[in-house]
Amino acid sequence: MTVRIDRMSATDAAAVAAIDGPTRLTEEQLRAELERPWARLWVAREAAHGVVAFVVAWHVTDEIHLLNVATRSDRRRRGIARAMLEALIAHAREVRARHVLLEVRRSNVAAIGLYRSLGFFAMGVRARYYPDDEDAVEMVLAFDAATGEIVERADEVRLHG
Repeated sequence: MTVRIDRMSATDAAAVAAIDGPTRLTEEQLRAELERPWARLWVAREAAHGVVAFVVAWHVTDEIHLLNVATRSDRRRRGIARAMLEALIAHAREVRARHVLLEVRRSNVAAIGLYRSLGFFAMGVRARYYPDDEDAVEMVLAFDAATGEIVERADEVRLHG
């Protein structure tokens, strides 16, 4: 599998909107995000399959807030989301961000495991955050200000029990 990660363009909006992820975005929402000067959007492409994944993040001051990452259902479990997140982390380092923030459904054990494997830790829980009243786990990836290296930290909250 060869994946190429590119900046998202308006011509990618239909393919990205067709990806069924944790929070589905419409073409109109994606075009609006592309207009925001603080938004950072990337897509992953495979030669034989076209756009197979995407990331939407906001870069505000010295923070990157990951809003959405999703992979096409027929291309999951192939390391594409990891590659997308590694590109986002590389961007965060390049712009000298202090940290990357995200929220994830408490029940999304696979995503939480992926985030943890990249160095994210749980720092909080937002009760009934999602429209179906499921809790969100707030996760952070922290960088050392001097070196840009990831600062490993233990979870600050219990996620279960």
